[in-house]
Amino acid sequence: MTKIQQKQDIRKMNVDQIKNWMTEHGEKAFRAKQIYEWIWKKSAHSFDEMTNLSLATRQLMNEHFVIHSLDVAKKQHSNDGTIKSAFKLFDGNLVEGVLIPATDRMTACVSSQVGCSLTCKFCATGYMDRKRNLEAGEIYDQVVAIAQQAEKTFNAPLTNIVYMGMGEPLLNYANVLKSIEYITSPEGLNMSPKRITVSTAGIAKMITKLADDEVRFRLALSLHAANDTKRNQIMPINESNSLDNLAEALNYFYKKTGNRITFEYIVFNNFNDTLQDAKELWEFCKRVPARVNIIEYNPIAEADFKNTEADRLDKFAAFLEDRGVSVHVRRSRGKDIDAACGQLANKETN
Repeated sequence: MTKIQQKQDIRKMNVDQIKNWMTEHGEKAFRAKQIYEWIWKKSAHSFDEMTNLSLATRQLMNEHFVIHSLDVAKKQHSNDGTIKSAFKLFDGNLVEGVLIPATDRMTACVSSQVGCSLTCKFCATGYMDRKRNLEAGEIYDQVVAIAQQAEKTFNAPLTNIVYMGMGEPLLNYANVLKSIEYITSPEGLNMSPKRITVSTAGIAKMITKLADDEVRFRLALSLHAANDTKRNQIMPINESNSLDNLAEALNYFYKKTGNRITFEYIVFNNFNDTLQDAKELWEFCKRVPARVNIIEYNPIAEADFKNTEADRLDKFAAFLEDRGVSVHVRRSRGKDIDAACGQLANKETN
């Protein structure tokens, strides 16, 4: 009985590997560069789109290779313009991506894993099992799909990308960095790395690795509490990555890259929203050169956390600003849809 050959995802190959394969199969070496350009610059999802290849070459590629692209399984439009998509992967798994429009920018929020292993208590994704890491091409595809939504809906180009969707980016290190390479390369989407922010729950040794790799994108830490006792309660990752360890790694990152860190701080009602909490955050900001994004919370069914009251949020922000901390209050977006990360994909799979 003849064994059926498994087709290889061509997007896992670099241009030299494609070139070697082409010459081994009697094709011209320069075809590899054409194919690579179709994949990463023109975002082709099939070999049939590659019209400057001969029909015979396209057939050869179809026989041996596949392009594992994603599809939009469901899309939700918020009254504030936010568009949330559940993306279906080639194996049937779902991840989420969000287009966040503003007057001065169009931001794509993308996922890096199917589910998550970190079990943060306030996050819908934290209540899902981590099924697998996303491939670099699958992360790239989210950016392309959201960029198309920005053009179609708002007639505006995508300006920013945040890795703040489902999953912990630094636990999918190689694929996240490879996806950023494709997004920023002149042979890819040619976006500036300064327009990209990778958000982490805080894995000190991986932050140090980012510094040693001298990455050019920006880094955000999902902080949400500036003392270890409270942070341990809501983010179990803190038990093995204490604030002291994170401060050391973040300062090393800043020294090596020159990029100031952003602290993401969700304000939960009667948990981390007092002036004492603000004081602890201010003290932590003195240890690490950082700006602070104070974020309104989108409640989820799985947890009892609620967003803080408006006056408490304002006093919290004012306390920091009065002491010279760069603060931006990020108002909740998409309140009328499944706004919290993981909600839409979780709903679609249940």
